[in-house]
Amino acid sequence: MGPTEEIVGAAAQFVASLAAILVLAWIAHRMGLGRDVRIRDADHAKGLADEVICGFAADDAAVDDAGRAALVRDRNGRTVLIKVHGAQFSGRLLGAGSTASVREDHGRTVLEIDTGERLFGRVTLDIDRPDNWVQCINPAKAGHHA
Repeated sequence: MGPTEEIVGAAAQFVASLAAILVLAWIAHRMGLGRDVRIRDADHAKGLADEVICGFAADDAAVDDAGRAALVRDRNGRTVLIKVHGAQFSGRLLGAGSTASVREDHGRTVLEIDTGERLFGRVTLDIDRPDNWVQCINPAKAGHHA
């Protein structure tokens, strides 16, 4: 094989590799991978809660300062926790196994929620008035001292 054939073969391999990379990038873009997914505001959080629980009539919402999580409450006192999960959103209706607590984190008071589900995990939210949400999430524990 001569030098010209080697150059042509290398160029063909380069073009094929470049085409494969472009196809993979297009597929990743179509899947929404790599985009910065955030919860934009309270209305967006309320809409996401309705997706988690069809017909959830949101009354109040608090979105984390970074837009990575939100809490949404309805008139009946039910609370849904929404979090960013990859390029999508995931949510849970908080129940008896869920606990909430307030703690200090780098000079900020944050709300930490344990859903009671190992796979969903703990979620930390930097929101205004986290104590109000603790009272909603831990109603049975309010006023009781162990």
